[in-house]
Amino acid sequence: MTEILGYIATAFSPGNLIFALVGTILGIIVGALPGFTPTMGIAVLIPVTYTIDSTTALVFLGAIYCGSMFGGSISAILINTPGTSAAAATAMDGYAMTLKGKSHEALVESAISSFWGGILSVVALLFLAPPLARFAFQFGPQERFMMALFGLTIIASLTAKSVLKGLMMGCVGLVLACIGIDPVQGSIRFTFGSTFFMGGIQMIPVVIGLFSMSQVFTSLKDPLEVASKDSLVQYKSSKLKLKDIFKYPKIYWWSSVIGLIVGIIPGTGGDVASYVAHNTGHMFTKDPDYGNGSREGVAWCEAANNAVTGGTLIPTLTLGVPGNATTAVLLSALTIQGLTPGYGLFTTEKEITYPFICALFIANVMMAAIGIWGAKYFARVTLAPKNILNACVLFLSVIGTYAIRGSVADILLMLVFGVIGYLLKLYKYNVVPIVLGLILGPIAEAGLSQALLLNNNSISAVFTSMVTRPICIVLFLCMVISVSYPYISQYRAKKKSQTS
Repeated sequence: MTEILGYIATAFSPGNLIFALVGTILGIIVGALPGFTPTMGIAVLIPVTYTIDSTTALVFLGAIYCGSMFGGSISAILINTPGTSAAAATAMDGYAMTLKGKSHEALVESAISSFWGGILSVVALLFLAPPLARFAFQFGPQERFMMALFGLTIIASLTAKSVLKGLMMGCVGLVLACIGIDPVQGSIRFTFGSTFFMGGIQMIPVVIGLFSMSQVFTSLKDPLEVASKDSLVQYKSSKLKLKDIFKYPKIYWWSSVIGLIVGIIPGTGGDVASYVAHNTGHMFTKDPDYGNGSREGVAWCEAANNAVTGGTLIPTLTLGVPGNATTAVLLSALTIQGLTPGYGLFTTEKEITYPFICALFIANVMMAAIGIWGAKYFARVTLAPKNILNACVLFLSVIGTYAIRGSVADILLMLVFGVIGYLLKLYKYNVVPIVLGLILGPIAEAGLSQALLLNNNSISAVFTSMVTRPICIVLFLCMVISVSYPYISQYRAKKKSQTS
């Protein structure tokens, strides 16, 4: 007990608290700026940690990670421009709430659900890291392939009104994911002789183009329109009550569990967790506005993508296997500090590891406090004249896209997808399945290719191995439920309307 109190006291030391606060604020800023990913923020700020204590360095970088996951939701909710790819799912309900004048409510819910997701994942990291990391290793190529397929079945619930259009957009995303170099055989595909496409289609230009630029193009019809009392985007501040912090306990719990499980599987991340959680919420919600301006939708997405932070750190700290690109950069920071991931971090180096985990708890509290306090100020963005807001969105989109690789070609790609997104929305096509296909396509392809290599390129052997592996069977059942639920829901609604 004395040892635990010592770790907590170290986490609460003035130096660690200051760096946790600064890291959280920087993380929120990095996350809110389109294109400035958590990975980029941590990578840029690693040099700051060279001359400071190892514990303080990890606290600083961990706080940036936690803050940036929440920060992505701010721009997603206010201007339909996800700051991070993980916030793309949040934009579905969050931006719709903004159009209803509920931006403040959406931002508060984002901060609260992010807090619960982050806290529950930190608790899991503290007490369950070794067994959960071992469970992650049960996910072989077959399980990762089935996990990706399960994610793709979410398209059915996202586009319940027109599944065919949704599947078409999902296929477009899968085709885009195939552009570049084959990850297994090294062959070049769909580049049309261009060296630019050899590295594949970058996620950020696509996301910014489809969500942000398409919105700017849509708004250009009335460039000088300003907010008025009759405007849909009229800002309405809502009072925060204590019960709001515990408004959806079941959602916070189950969404956090989803984010944690997805996080500990290497190669996945907050974007996958958000869509899976949003789809799960669609199955159980009673809110008729779910997916089109529901506070519950924001809660499902944000609790899940913030729970991913603790989940991805579990294999990173215990096995030295980064859960995603961000934790890969954090892994390099560990190495710079002379720390080796593994069992030793929780034994011989526990004076560094456990205060770091305790400080993540503090960072999540700071994140929630900043998010709730700042919501009323963030939300006032919606009151800005539309022409000024469009100019700011355009500026941030261009800067964020260029910052990824310093390439003007990425900006052109972003503009192209902006036009594509505008045209698709004009003809009532949902652009979210494109992003989903682009995210899950490489995971599915890599899993299937590796499974084929392990089974002498025999499709029948791969199929046989899938039907005999418990996790694959569970994922298959989840796929069946995910695909069939929208139709069952429509049937129930139709039957209810006939009886009433």
